[in-house]
Amino acid sequence: MRLTTAAALAACLCATGQCQTVFAVRTGAAMHHRAGAPGRLLVALARRESPAPLALIGSAEPGAPLVFGRDAGSALTGTTLFVSTADERSPIDPLPCAAGPDRGVPAGDWYAQAVFDWNADLRGVRAPGNLYSDVRKIRIAPGAHDTVSIELTRSFAPDDLPPDGDYMKYVKIRSPLLSAFHRRPIYLRAAVLLPGDYGRDTSRRYPLLVSIGGYGASYDWMDGALKEGERFRRAWLADSLPRMIRLYLDGRGPFGDPYQVNSANNGPYGDALLTELIPYVERRFHGAGTPAARFLEGASTGGWVSLALQVFYPDSFNGTWSQSPDGVDFRAFELVNIYGDTNAFINGAGFERPAAREVNGDVLWTMRHEVQIENVLGGGNSYTLSGGQWGAWNAVYGPRGADGYPVPLWDAHTGTINPAVAAAWRPYDLRLILERDWTTLGPKLRGKLHIWVGDADNYFLNNAVHMLDEFLSHADPPAGGYIRYGAGKGHVAMPVTLYAMMKEMEERYRESLRLSR
Repeated sequence: MRLTTAAALAACLCATGQCQTVFAVRTGAAMHHRAGAPGRLLVALARRESPAPLALIGSAEPGAPLVFGRDAGSALTGTTLFVSTADERSPIDPLPCAAGPDRGVPAGDWYAQAVFDWNADLRGVRAPGNLYSDVRKIRIAPGAHDTVSIELTRSFAPDDLPPDGDYMKYVKIRSPLLSAFHRRPIYLRAAVLLPGDYGRDTSRRYPLLVSIGGYGASYDWMDGALKEGERFRRAWLADSLPRMIRLYLDGRGPFGDPYQVNSANNGPYGDALLTELIPYVERRFHGAGTPAARFLEGASTGGWVSLALQVFYPDSFNGTWSQSPDGVDFRAFELVNIYGDTNAFINGAGFERPAAREVNGDVLWTMRHEVQIENVLGGGNSYTLSGGQWGAWNAVYGPRGADGYPVPLWDAHTGTINPAVAAAWRPYDLRLILERDWTTLGPKLRGKLHIWVGDADNYFLNNAVHMLDEFLSHADPPAGGYIRYGAGKGHVAMPVTLYAMMKEMEERYRESLRLSR
């Protein structure tokens, strides 16, 4: 349906028995984006004014707002775009409408907020340059087919580096590798945390600890922890802590988190990290600059990334400490066996497949529910372009289509799995890679793999870790390192202190230096 005027759309919907609310979203004065760049128009409705509805877009938690999405063209100054309650929506359950059994919004007071998501380099609702509105209180009458006007009057801050602190420094470099792949300038951003004695001895060279945060974590995610009086600042500057440079990577990219590895859709992020960003940081901040002096750590998304970087570049790092890693065996991708299951939403017994649980086992939400949230956010009403978790996994692990976009592992609305795409994911199945190539990888990874996971992980990630453990515990040559489980622990329940982890790294570094003499 082509949207021309709000009145015409409302009349058309009523003619089909769906008297829906139409949101006419106008671009305010001086609010415009790069001419010709398409975007995704979203409107969120919440029952409460705070937190702002926009802040909870993408959340699957109870109380998350209703969100409606539609592809849109340019949002130049004065342009009016439309989205309605008949468009792609989340949550998935039909909501009662006083006028009848249509999919309207329950009558009453709502707080509305709109966003025009168009940033193609750093995908996400709150990406730099995206346009959004103030929160507006509206009333939806029983059986109404109203038109609600909203104006985009704000934009998210441009992609500027934060000011440097005394120990935290920020870097942004143009990546030749990624720019060539995407045919436009692509930048690598990072934060560099300097050790407490930095600068006292200008001849000293430090080991490098590469840290990767949770899904989509910006490079500046630890900035506030360095404020005066913060516990982390005291721990980092303590004389007893091993002295290292800590590099925080940026978890934002064209399809969501790029997971810092080479992929058909995101481009050569792994090679860019190894040949561009890390050498730059080591040169500028007095890094030792040797593989023996490079370590990895991360949790959740960062757990998988840190483990994958160690596996994909076994000679470039001296160990990973990976917590609650995303699926390390695709036979247990959360609860989906992508090779054996036929549907991501429905399990073999015919029931809706859970996607998250409480530690006590209660289901929080299902796969269908979670993927539908991303369908609302994604271009073409598909999770594959959402910038969300499932979209990012699909872009990192999957093939690129003839249209230049990631090929879906499963149908966005039915969950039916494409076996050919599942087979194309194999180069990122870490357990499969290790088992297949252990004769070569085993000697290079001896003692380098350290993994923790809670046995009640909220996203069922412990299942895949057990599968990896089943191989590593009997690998020949022996793997060394360790895999540890937290009984009754959920997602990202840190079992060791920063001090203990870095002491293990320091001991490994010293042993490597001793053996190299």
